[in-house]
Amino acid sequence: VQLQASGEASCRLGGSLRLSCALTGSIFRVNAVAWYRQAPPKERELVAKIDSGTMLLSGSTHYADSVKGRFTISRDNAQNTVYLQMNGLKPEDTAVYYCNAHISTSPYDYGVNYWGKGTQVTVSS
Repeated sequence: VQLQASGEASCRLGGSLRLSCALTGSIFRVNAVAWYRQAPPKERELVAKIDSGTMLLSGSTHYADSVKGRFTISRDNAQNTVYLQMNGLKPEDTAVYYCNAHISTSPYDYGVNYWGKGTQVTVSS
């Protein structure tokens, strides 16, 4: 299993960016998906998450207070791709963003956490 995130991105204050993360490999089921970020010297923090859903209902979403109303996480189940739409960007959003997915590779596999390589996002004032 590999998580292939989009490349480095930058914009000015108030701008918008969209990150994507393609999930490839032997995937039986994608459970929860999430985006984290880390801006040294801070610790890695959860930005947004979609919990696993059911056949009929999409999973619930969760956002860090600092990005609520500005960021939107979404997933394309057919393409096994996760997106993070970021609007109203601020310099304090500058960080390395990491894609995360909890994936089962068989019907008997509870699932394992996988991480993509980080993507540098820079917002200038």
